[in-house]
Amino acid sequence: MAISITWSIDQMVHNIADGGVFKVFWGVVGKNSEGPESASSGGQLLEEYNASSPLFVPYADLTQDEVLGWVWGTEGFDKVQIETTLTEKVQTQIDTATVEADGLPWTSAPD
Repeated sequence: MAISITWSIDQMVHNIADGGVFKVFWGVVGKNSEGPESASSGGQLLEEYNASSPLFVPYADLTQDEVLGWVWGTEGFDKVQIETTLTEKVQTQIDTATVEADGLPWTSAPD
C-alpha cells in the first residue's frame, strides 16, 4: 500500500497589463493508491512582483512547477510537515477501515 502526494496550483490572479501574478491558490492531496482514503489541504500565497526585474516571468509564460516552487519557497512554508500530516491522516483512515465495519448482522446485502 502506498500513499501518494499530489501538489497543484488551482488558480492564479494576475495583472492584465503586465502579466504579474499577485495571488496563487494551491492545493495538495494525499491518497491511498489502493483505496478510497484521502486527505487534502490548500491555501493561498500573496505574491509581490517587480515587472522590471530580470527574473520576472509573466503569467502567460509560467509553469505549474515554477509556481509551486514559489509556494514551497515561501518563508515559513513547511512542505515536509504538510505532506507528513496528510500521510498520517490517510494512514489513520486506512488503519480504521481495517478494524471497523458497519452494518446490521441480521440483514444481508442485496443481490
